[in-house]
Amino acid sequence: MEPSDAPIALDRDVFMRSLIRELARVLEDVVGLEEAAGYVSLVSQTIGDDINGQYTKALSVDRLDRVQVAQVMVDLKKRLGGDFFVVEENDRRIVLGNRVCPFGEKVLGRPSMCMMTSNIFGTIAAGNLGYARVELEKTIARWDVGCRVVVHLRPPSEAELTTGREYYGDVR
Repeated sequence: MEPSDAPIALDRDVFMRSLIRELARVLEDVVGLEEAAGYVSLVSQTIGDDINGQYTKALSVDRLDRVQVAQVMVDLKKRLGGDFFVVEENDRRIVLGNRVCPFGEKVLGRPSMCMMTSNIFGTIAAGNLGYARVELEKTIARWDVGCRVVVHLRPPSEAELTTGREYYGDVR
């Protein structure tokens, strides 16, 4: 048997998902979950800026409106193999559900990988609408059946209890 005929489940996609999972594992083990999420956030912010630029250019707009932001979030995840959908979209927030993680089974037990979603969504929303606070209410990585991501579009009042990560844009 030739090596190329061996029944090995390996292609570029599987390799890249495995690589990211192991990077997340090492970071979580060495510096802890919070710090690992911070490192992933730094990388995904740059990716979010790039993706946002690609969409605004392709749609021939300077800034996406709220409806377009929600549509872009769903579209980009679909292009990556996810199954995100809009649950709710209004002036206060965009709520997304998801049935399939783009990382597949590689995300299980690695919640720091979800910071890619948080940061990319937060970067796109804040970059176009001025502000976003992303809450990962449910995630497949934490063994939930699906994901529920809430992107708040207004800063919280002082009385509100807040969770999630905040993102700020420069909208004039």
